[in-house]
Amino acid sequence: MTRRPRSAALLAAILVAASLLGGCGSDTADDPDPASGTTGHHSSQATPSDGSSPSSTAQADQVTVPVYFVGDTPQGPRLYREFRRVDAADPLGEALSLAASGAALDPDYGTLLPAATFTTSGDATIPLPDDSWQKLPDGMQEADAQLALQQLVYTAQGVLQSRDPITFTDADGNPTQVFYTASEDGFTAADPIKTLALVNVTSPEQGATVSGSFTASGVSSSFEATTPWELRNASGKVVKRGSATAEGWMDKLYPWETEVDVSGLPPGDYTFVVMTDDPSGGEGPGPMQDSKDITIS
Repeated sequence: MTRRPRSAALLAAILVAASLLGGCGSDTADDPDPASGTTGHHSSQATPSDGSSPSSTAQADQVTVPVYFVGDTPQGPRLYREFRRVDAADPLGEALSLAASGAALDPDYGTLLPAATFTTSGDATIPLPDDSWQKLPDGMQEADAQLALQQLVYTAQGVLQSRDPITFTDADGNPTQVFYTASEDGFTAADPIKTLALVNVTSPEQGATVSGSFTASGVSSSFEATTPWELRNASGKVVKRGSATAEGWMDKLYPWETEVDVSGLPPGDYTFVVMTDDPSGGEGPGPMQDSKDITIS
């Protein structure tokens, strides 16, 4: 499986606020403000027709859900979150199917899961797409299998807005293992500090167009809650930098928000990069980061 390179091509933005989903079921601040190497995750570039229309014009038969993908970090693959618009008939099944497809809006994200379609009843008992999911896919390592399982659990708990354990069932409706991992009491979300990327951008979304100034927001767990950011032009030069202060750090991911003034910059394509603070001065593995391609009009 491969990851596609980042492209400056515009993708339609999803307008989502973390407040829409405050208090749902993960160990990050407002998540499902529940929110990456070369370990074989794959990605598929999304198109504007796959649920990425702004929420202000969204159809009444759609809802916004968190979907967890996989991305690279200096500490190995971690989970990154995107908010997506999906059909309201089976939002849980739609979200899990998106996670399995790797069709993230951000081309830096992918998936460790086999491509499949989930159909659910909207509760914490989820039928596997087929019984092959009980075994390790060819070439999948055990560590990747555990993170892939967490993709499912974090996504499901986020959509359900509940921390209740997730039970997967076989074709006969019996509780079953996933990727050779069994749990008598269902599967729970693993430690967010060891599972999630420690910084995740919610806004601006990949491909957003901004002008004047914009509000950037997301979640992080960064040293002393300091969350640095940079704005880079098309050649990679840093043209603006600053930092946001999250509401906390250490035990989970906390919300951060900051205003970015771009009124003095020429129109064009830019990359907004947010990272964790690195108190080691370069002695450690390096900061985690998340980036979004944007256009200044």
